[in-house]
Amino acid sequence: MAIKFGTDGWRAIIAEDFTFDNVRACAQGVANYLTQASLSTQGIVIGYDTRFASEDFAAVCAEVLAANGIKALLCSKVAPTPVVSYMVTATRSAGGIVITASHNPGRWNGFKYKDSTGASAPSELAATVERNANEALSSGTIKSIPLEQGIAKGLIAYCDPGPVYDEQIKRLLDLKPIRQNHFKIVVDSMFGAGSGYFQSFLSNSRLNITEINAERNPSFPGIQQPEPIAHNLVKLSHTVKEQKADVGLATDGDADRIGIVDEKGNFLNPHQVFALLALYFLEVRKERGAIAKSLCSTSMLELLGKLYNVPVYETKVGFKYVAPVMLEQNAFIGGEESGGYGFRGHVPERDGMLAGLHFLDFMTRTKKTPSQLLDLLYSKVGPHHYDRYDFHISPEQHKALLSKLEQSQISSVAGIEVTTINRADGFKYLLADDSWLLIRFSGTEPLIRVYAESHSIEQVKKLLDYGKETLGL
Repeated sequence: MAIKFGTDGWRAIIAEDFTFDNVRACAQGVANYLTQASLSTQGIVIGYDTRFASEDFAAVCAEVLAANGIKALLCSKVAPTPVVSYMVTATRSAGGIVITASHNPGRWNGFKYKDSTGASAPSELAATVERNANEALSSGTIKSIPLEQGIAKGLIAYCDPGPVYDEQIKRLLDLKPIRQNHFKIVVDSMFGAGSGYFQSFLSNSRLNITEINAERNPSFPGIQQPEPIAHNLVKLSHTVKEQKADVGLATDGDADRIGIVDEKGNFLNPHQVFALLALYFLEVRKERGAIAKSLCSTSMLELLGKLYNVPVYETKVGFKYVAPVMLEQNAFIGGEESGGYGFRGHVPERDGMLAGLHFLDFMTRTKKTPSQLLDLLYSKVGPHHYDRYDFHISPEQHKALLSKLEQSQISSVAGIEVTTINRADGFKYLLADDSWLLIRFSGTEPLIRVYAESHSIEQVKKLLDYGKETLGL
């Protein structure tokens, strides 16, 4: 089985393809890259999430790096991906490895590689690690020494990245005004790595914080996968309504994404949250600069860009494409449809916990509820609605559907004229009424996704159904 890096690292089913041998091969791929690039003296940070045996997979990565003479800072406990990413920059390491499958179902685990900025490895770097890993696997040239030996040699050291990250949060955001509120907040950690972080940030306050799904459980009971989207947040919505809370915050498996439920128990979709966070920086914090977004993100951002006279840059799907634009254009925010948002002055990577704190600050500064903030946004850009269909497909279906889409001549969608077709990453049909439909193959799972945004939920459903019928699914 060839190791194949997707949108953000390599992911596979545990014990089927995600094995210790294959993880060692990935670590050897990183070691070979660092040696080739003369970066081996700078060391690597290694973190892991709450999935089955993640700490064991992280340990074998440290063993491989140590055998190659590269120092590994191995997290002493579960750590969210953004915390590991920041630790990379704080220690001036060459990069970072995170054992996580992010939002995938519990049967999966994964291997993410971060570059020296803390961002997801760019495509060229990921391709190099992937190639090195497969070569090491096929040639049997993987080095490894026992963990204890690596520690004794000073090549493996345990670290706790939490305190360093806490200091960074304090530099980025004044938490005192938030702590002085009497907000009732419900936090859903989705059995993941973000457990306890909001409680820690906002301790010694007037806030009433309840945390659910905070224990470690690699099977993620009661949810399809630890992804903060509506059907996985039924318990959070119920708890918000039951406790008459002001807001619900959810982080995904490795806490680089955020999901938000308003005071009525309604889920705010990632497009609404992205636009709200952009509005917060533009209107409340008076930030200026670029906005970076993936092509499946909301068109509300372009409207905000026009309203506040700031440029908006669109990229392919995946934060590894958003991050370089954030750095090049000094963007104050970057984000994508999956609920991952990054911010200027921090690592150019998604951070669900920081995004949640910014949203609480938005509520604090405006004295508005989440639903009132959404009304404020719509008063500026008009109402926008969104939804997505996901379909599991086989490799044979993938090939057939790709050929079908490439050969199709679509001039209208659900009776609306197509003005532009963007093929940068999938097939995005921009329509005459400013709606859009996107059909795209997932880079991390065997899925084809159909996305749509329009001015009414009824029109969104028509667009999605058109996409489904076009695919014959």
